[in-house]
Amino acid sequence: MRTFVSAAAVLIGLLMAAVAVPAIWVDRNIVREDGFVALAAPLGQDPVFQRRLATAAVGSLGVEHRIPEVVAELARPILDNAAQSLAGMPGYPGAWAETLRRSHRLTFADPGTLPPEAAGATALTLDVAPLVGLVAKQVSDATNLPLAAPEQVLIHIGKSNQRQAVERVAAYAPMGYAVATGAGIAFLLALVAARRRWTVLAGTGAGALVLAGAWKLAADAGGGALAGASSGNEMADIFTREFASASAGSFGQWILTVALAGGVLLVVGLLVRAAGGRRA
Repeated sequence: MRTFVSAAAVLIGLLMAAVAVPAIWVDRNIVREDGFVALAAPLGQDPVFQRRLATAAVGSLGVEHRIPEVVAELARPILDNAAQSLAGMPGYPGAWAETLRRSHRLTFADPGTLPPEAAGATALTLDVAPLVGLVAKQVSDATNLPLAAPEQVLIHIGKSNQRQAVERVAAYAPMGYAVATGAGIAFLLALVAARRRWTVLAGTGAGALVLAGAWKLAADAGGGALAGASSGNEMADIFTREFASASAGSFGQWILTVALAGGVLLVVGLLVRAAGGRRA
């Protein structure tokens, strides 16, 4: 009976861990604002994505309609330069980080609090107003005319039916911590109930290696599906592809950690078994 309880507890613990680890990663790196900003920050360095962002930022400023024509002609070279080298401007990293923060708040906010143009629109809504403000400051400094940037400049990425998936992720990902606690209790119960504790260590280690392999296959399949999908919007496709790549790299580190921990447990279990055999 003790052997059955121990084996069942190990199996239950592994099943719970299979759910808990990805859920905790999602909560820390996507649902939480700081994690999302850290994960997505490198995307602003992609040259093609930069140009698309810069073009959107410059176009949203509407300089030709807001300052005299003569001054607009003087500002045109600055705008053309901004469209080509926005990332080289002083303050770009901070403006891009603020863009990601605003975008995360729009994406994971309560739908009832969103502005009409953002509510339920797409899976992700980028608010590039901080980047537009960066361009506006460059123009103001060069022309000595005050030029205020819009408070919001929204760019929609994804499809409207993906919004429901985002809401489910935000609701269920934090539950991963409770599931992880349950997995820990199950493994502890398995150790207490086991007649041969080395089997629990070795079995848990082998199961962790299997989980790591399954997560790797699932991550590669999901990343490949996202990379191969096309929305018809170049900026959206670039963001999706690069974000999927960054996510795979980040989760890959977690997978490696679990695989190493599983290998250690498996080796320790076998060493304990060998030591017990020599004593016998």
